[in-house]
Amino acid sequence: MCGIVGYVGKKSALPILMEGLKRMEYRGYDSAGIALIQNGKLHIQKQKGKVEDLLKLINHGTPLPDAHIGMGHTRWATHGEPNDVNAHPHTDCHNEIAVIHNGIIENYLALKTKLLQKGHQFRSATDTEVVAHLIEEIYKSTPHLFEAVRLAMKEVTGTYGLVVLSSHEPDKIIAARMGSPLILGIGEGENIVAADAAAIIEHTRQVVYMGDGEVAEITADGVTTKTLKDVEITKMVEELTFDLDEIEKGGYTHFMLKEIHEQSESIQNAMRGRLLEEEGDVKLGGLDGVLEKILNAPRLIFAACGTSWHAALIGEYMLEQYAHISVEVEYASEFRYRNPILSKNDVVLLISQSGETADTLAALREAKSQGATAVGICNVVGSSIARESDGGVYIHAGPEIGVASTKAFTSQLTVLALITILLARRKGMSREEGRALVWELKRVPGKVKSILSNTGQIEYIAGEFKGMRNFLYLGRGYNFPAALEGALKLKEISYIHAEGYPAAEMKHGPIALIDEQMPVVFIAPNDRTHEKIMSNIQEVKARNGRVIAIVNEEDKNITQMADYLICVPQTTDLFSPILSVIPLQLLAYYIAVSRGCNVDQPRNLAKSVTVE
Repeated sequence: MCGIVGYVGKKSALPILMEGLKRMEYRGYDSAGIALIQNGKLHIQKQKGKVEDLLKLINHGTPLPDAHIGMGHTRWATHGEPNDVNAHPHTDCHNEIAVIHNGIIENYLALKTKLLQKGHQFRSATDTEVVAHLIEEIYKSTPHLFEAVRLAMKEVTGTYGLVVLSSHEPDKIIAARMGSPLILGIGEGENIVAADAAAIIEHTRQVVYMGDGEVAEITADGVTTKTLKDVEITKMVEELTFDLDEIEKGGYTHFMLKEIHEQSESIQNAMRGRLLEEEGDVKLGGLDGVLEKILNAPRLIFAACGTSWHAALIGEYMLEQYAHISVEVEYASEFRYRNPILSKNDVVLLISQSGETADTLAALREAKSQGATAVGICNVVGSSIARESDGGVYIHAGPEIGVASTKAFTSQLTVLALITILLARRKGMSREEGRALVWELKRVPGKVKSILSNTGQIEYIAGEFKGMRNFLYLGRGYNFPAALEGALKLKEISYIHAEGYPAAEMKHGPIALIDEQMPVVFIAPNDRTHEKIMSNIQEVKARNGRVIAIVNEEDKNITQMADYLICVPQTTDLFSPILSVIPLQLLAYYIAVSRGCNVDQPRNLAKSVTVE
């Protein structure tokens, strides 16, 4: 889930490892550690806290040597509380083998019991330490670290992105992957392994994506990759397509604020080259091979988690209204555990920013195991979902560093709108109707820019409500999922309890909570539910609730009812959530900042959730 980086080459390893860890801080973590090899000995420093704390420890404690091989890790706790002992790397009994690991070893207790019986001594409460001792045990009977790691991984059940060093073979790094991403950066006289391309891009653009069930031996001169069954694989070298400045703050206080302000451009990138304006149509080459299956499917099923699940809910509204296709939306984390009934005619669409979300990837594999067609909608090129899908669409949002998703969400909505237009045109939508939607979609980036050019009112409202303990977010139709997303953003980064509801459902329970201490955020554009939501606002005002309303600029009615107004441009219902969610992102951001919260790395959260 968090940061892994390893380096072997001619340069000093420590600065490269520390910089790599810094570039992966956005993924969320609670401790950090470094392991280096010099003169046939492992040198390790690790502790609870941030990478900066680790750097202070290294600079003011026992110094680390100027080694040319090493690895670093940032941990997000699964087994064992965040502390110095549970931080990675973990070592074997004799401190000769070091392991860093993302994921969960599901059978670690059974392995640990066997290893304890063989005399192994454990120091931590983690599942990862078991792997170090398991490799140690196997290494006794095999002369090669690579072989020991390969055989050890055959005994492990669970998910892992694993990197291993041994003082007995001080010129190589061994990496293994099952369900947790690892990327190999291919350089000249040096090579890098990392969980994230952000740790590689400064050194090389040439990368290899490790697949599940693969083990790699990495030296300064090259990389050898085999399967767990000991079959050598020839891997394709690919090129990273983003630039270093895309993962820098660029003068903004936080990555989240930068990414909110990038949305005009990222939405434009999501549609770039895909709109056929004269034809009132859309071209999505990644769907060419599965388009007929989608059009003929008796139903489409979305599976996603978190923010991506909210995007899927909006996609359901889009596709059912315009393409007249039956759609279901599933939490990916529940999908495979409830024995879903699928057929070879069903199409499952998997939405994930990272393309590595463990629950969503599991849903994809469940769908394919039952013969359904899997379509991926993700951001990261070369990710597991992108590779394993039968077809798909990249959202082209660029690197998203802030843990709380912003530009990826609006790019997902843009791609879902494109898919909707594509299918609707083939399901009977006229050319004129298609042209009107394409023309309006082209105007959306400009409307986003206008919202972002005037954020003072949102910042003022945030200051007024920063001390609240609860919020209620209400919307109807397309903007009900937007209300869910607004509530999620607030609780993610400000730690204020917030709930999203369909506005009509308020009277079926949540209305009992309404008083002067319960601010209510209404998403109330001028659409077909406008009069209904005005009634809901009146219900809140009658109970002394304080109303923050997101309205269209020409709205005259809600202006007289709400306590605070945030105006957004008018657009068609299909694109309304793209505009209405941006003030919600900003409101959450400014409230969190005013409360002193770390908006880019909120507590307990990770950017890419690669464990169940």
